[in-house]
Amino acid sequence: MERAEEEERGMVIIILGAPGAGKGTQAERLVKEYGLRHLSTGDLLRAAVADGSQLGKLAQSYMNSGGLVPDDVILGVIRDYLEQNKGGGILFDGFPRTAVQADGLARLLKGNSATAVMLAVPDQLVIDRLSARRVCRSCGRVYNPALGIMPPGGRCECGGDGELYQRDDDRPETIRRRLEVFHSQTEPVLEYYRRQGTLREVDGVGAPDEVFARVKKALV
Repeated sequence: MERAEEEERGMVIIILGAPGAGKGTQAERLVKEYGLRHLSTGDLLRAAVADGSQLGKLAQSYMNSGGLVPDDVILGVIRDYLEQNKGGGILFDGFPRTAVQADGLARLLKGNSATAVMLAVPDQLVIDRLSARRVCRSCGRVYNPALGIMPPGGRCECGGDGELYQRDDDRPETIRRRLEVFHSQTEPVLEYYRRQGTLREVDGVGAPDEVFARVKKALV
């Protein structure tokens, strides 16, 4: 029975990486390549709140006060989701954020180990990527000359005024602070999966196709 449950759940992938490391791009490709469900804890928490479940109401109380949702509440929401959606593979995006959450997920998976994929990108490259981003003030479209993504003439062609601006959270000093938080919070999670032998550290520098080829190789 335990073996059947393990096979039923399918592949479980956790994608990790700093802001700007390319997690979103690689997550989309992994979902398509392996037929996975893309689970974001933020989406799950909002769905629980919308459903009005007991856990959703509890989560909402923390979210409304601006506090962090406790590990046990997040794990409860994920437990409910897994019980209601059996079968198929899953890609976790934005979870686990702590070693406690990683350990809790392992118990929920009942022996079916998750593979953590860490996209390794130097901090300075992250700063260069994110600080280059520009956003259209009219339509909100994001451009990035560091990635070769810019409209002709440097103005958006959405039909509005086309002005591009830099968001406050894309300024270099803000990005450095975000990276410090990422490293301090994520290292215990990486160490957890290192000890489990299920961490795959992948070079995240290069074109998306090149990085994806490395990710697939790491998952073999």
